[in-house]
Amino acid sequence: MMARYNAWQNKGIHSVVQAMDDDALRQDRGAFFGSIFATLNHILWADWFWFYRLGLGPRPDIAPKDHVKATPTISVWGAERVRMDGRIAEWARSVKAIDLTGDLAWRSALLDRDTINSRAQSIMHMFNHQTHHRGQVHAMLTAAGHSTQDTDLVFMDI
Repeated sequence: MMARYNAWQNKGIHSVVQAMDDDALRQDRGAFFGSIFATLNHILWADWFWFYRLGLGPRPDIAPKDHVKATPTISVWGAERVRMDGRIAEWARSVKAIDLTGDLAWRSALLDRDTINSRAQSIMHMFNHQTHHRGQVHAMLTAAGHSTQDTDLVFMDI
């Protein structure tokens, strides 16, 4: 369900940001990562890293300091986002209960420290992280005068 929600929300955001001026996307709006575009890149980069940590893909070749520049344009971001959402959905369809057991250990690139969490908690965090930062994007888009789709899970297309 969370994989479907993630893709649904990203599709809705993409429909708004693809029509925006590049300067407006990159304008510092006082959010944690500054701009709409930087925040979208942060979410995508984090998803790539979560898949790497889960053993589901290669290590992203983007340095932590450059993660908010993970893609150069909103068009490239849109294509990469669709590709990542497809990977997440495909993986989610095949997850079994046994896949959620045990611990996951990694070195945090942003925090520069070793971390160990349960696999289940790490996966929940991946989805929670997406939702949290997408909420910031929705707030920035709304403040900039753009309408966004509902974000309530109960209104998701089924």
